[in-house]
Amino acid sequence: MERVITRNILRFILLVLLQGLIFHRINPGGTDFNYILIFIYPLFIMLLPIQIGKALLIFLGFLLGIGVDLFYDSPGLHASAATFTAFIRPFVLGAVQPRGGYKINAVPNQYQFGFNWFVRYSSILLIFHLFWYFIFEAFQFSQIFHVLLKTICSFIASLIFIVIYVFIFNPKD
Repeated sequence: MERVITRNILRFILLVLLQGLIFHRINPGGTDFNYILIFIYPLFIMLLPIQIGKALLIFLGFLLGIGVDLFYDSPGLHASAATFTAFIRPFVLGAVQPRGGYKINAVPNQYQFGFNWFVRYSSILLIFHLFWYFIFEAFQFSQIFHVLLKTICSFIASLIFIVIYVFIFNPKD
């Protein structure tokens, strides 16, 4: 149990630093097409153990978002999106639950449930996270086209980097 806690603390720090110091500075679309943002930090919420308490999960999501907000100078925007992602995670896990259910102390990763399952699970959480983030960033219904375009483009880029992260850092628990 102590090893799981230590790994998650290190993952939390690494993802916040990667997001704030590297991915915050990357603009793959340049100045002409600024619809692509790369968000890798929701992976922390995705990889938490399945049996984590809901209150702790939401608190950790809020803490994660506040940590990212410090780098982005966006008070509460990332905290809101990460808290929402943490809130819906149990519902998404229920929706993609394998036939045999989840084992006690299971971690939702590619090693325990397969690569296709992990991509489907992380895609659902990521699309909700990004849509929430961009809808509150715009905060105008008239910007819905831009919100959807940003969500789709950022989803593709972010999912690619999340899959790369999972293969490089090999999180088994």
